[in-house]
Amino acid sequence: MSKIKILALGGQNEIGKNMYVVEVDNDIFIFDAGLKYADDKLFGVDYVIPDFRYIKNNINRVKGIFLTHGHDENIGALPEILTEFPDINIYGTKFTIEIIRKMFEEDNVKVNNLIEISPHRKIAFGKNSIFPIRLTHSIPDNVGYVLYTEDGAIFYTGNYVFDPVMRGPYKTDIGKLAYIGKQGVLCLLSESLYAEKVGFTSPNHRLSNLIRETLRKNDKRLIFNVVSANMSRVEELFKEVMKTDRKIVVMGKRLQNMINNLIDMKYLQFDKNKIGGLNNLNDDNVVVLISSENEKPFTNLKRIVNGYDKYIKIKDTDTVVFLEPIQDGMERVLANISDSIARLGADIISLSPKKHLLHHASSEDLMLMIDLINPKYYIPVIGEYRHMMANGNIASSMGLKQENILLKLNGEVAYFENGELKETEDKIEVDDVMIDGTSIGDIGELVLRDREMLSDNGIVIVSATLDKKTKSILAGPEILTRGFIYVKENANIINEIQTISTRIIKENSSGNYIEYNKIKNAMREEIGKYIYKQTECKPMIITVILEI
Repeated sequence: MSKIKILALGGQNEIGKNMYVVEVDNDIFIFDAGLKYADDKLFGVDYVIPDFRYIKNNINRVKGIFLTHGHDENIGALPEILTEFPDINIYGTKFTIEIIRKMFEEDNVKVNNLIEISPHRKIAFGKNSIFPIRLTHSIPDNVGYVLYTEDGAIFYTGNYVFDPVMRGPYKTDIGKLAYIGKQGVLCLLSESLYAEKVGFTSPNHRLSNLIRETLRKNDKRLIFNVVSANMSRVEELFKEVMKTDRKIVVMGKRLQNMINNLIDMKYLQFDKNKIGGLNNLNDDNVVVLISSENEKPFTNLKRIVNGYDKYIKIKDTDTVVFLEPIQDGMERVLANISDSIARLGADIISLSPKKHLLHHASSEDLMLMIDLINPKYYIPVIGEYRHMMANGNIASSMGLKQENILLKLNGEVAYFENGELKETEDKIEVDDVMIDGTSIGDIGELVLRDREMLSDNGIVIVSATLDKKTKSILAGPEILTRGFIYVKENANIINEIQTISTRIIKENSSGNYIEYNKIKNAMREEIGKYIYKQTECKPMIITVILEI
């Protein structure tokens, strides 16, 4: 019999950053390692990844990271993790491993520990084993993972839908799911994002009809934007374009590589002669496909709209199509970029998130999964807390005992001993790790607060040069402002700040000694009060004093 801990390092009460841990006695299994995109409140931050101190403290017990599929929300933290732990094993299906390999090739990073697995083939780890099972999502070779233990199976679904139309590398093996359910499942971890949506997701995630109508009604250039690497959306678009005389131009190296891999690996049947080059970008009836690459959504489209792309400009005859419904929290971003596109005279087609869905499990999908797996315990994962609550309510309606439905936040531990849930106060300390360019983990609340202050009220820099021996003022104080006031029209304010600064320096200088800390604190307080009285603004105040 075993001691089992289940916890999340990311993915609970948030969208993205998925990373789940199952600890069985001395073995640790990690499922997914994703990022989430930074919102407008995270000034200058590119994206956020999980805090993996837990992995660092237990690296010798980690059997590997098992990836469900190749979306950034599930694999985006791998570059940082492999930089820290280059010997950790990464398991994934054929297409997922190919995406990761290309991702590291672009960064000129060598990785030798990518292990390709096949759905429905067991991987043994002593008395425990991993069984990947194919599930339907928007990208080929998506799998969930069954971890077999002495006390029963633990099943992490990742993202999925039930759709009988999606075949081949997208097809769910319902027979295998039913077989797993009959073997005895200790715990099911099932996604929650669409738990509030009634019914099955299918067929509301299909866009073939909309794409066909868009191609038929618009004879000028069409620009399609994909928020993430949603390959089934791309496949729908390519199949409809095949029925026309249009060419497709794919913008972005990563998206180009993924599409070429789809075609070369026989996941997508498409005539490569219909893929155009940069010389086709201004053709009248060309279809342009854009996707952001490991950045905030719409980054590449924003660059085009703002006129910064050297290859393509928005024309008033263009139609821009957002090929995915907007995700929660990104509504303002979409509204702003749509407004910019409209100002350029182009038409816009966007999808309603109520009518058009992504490939996530809605309420009936969740019910079917629970019915097939028949778990003893249930942990809603992947989503904000309201999604997790709705998911838990669905499990309760399916007959699971309320005390066996576990709503856990990041770091909170579900502890099982001999197949029974035990009370525990264990909690793993977790935090967001913010990535800003090449900076990892150096961006904290204080830095973000400073950035917010700078964005709201600007900065005032007071600089002065003193004589090293006498401490008398040789130059200044000079006042430099950015993002605060227009200096030429507010000379009286600048002059008064200079007067206050001179007085403070003299009051805290005596003979050959000067109180630098008192000067900085006094300037921050007195100048801050004066500026607020005059402008009702609170700019950041920095004092720079040099001695020569």
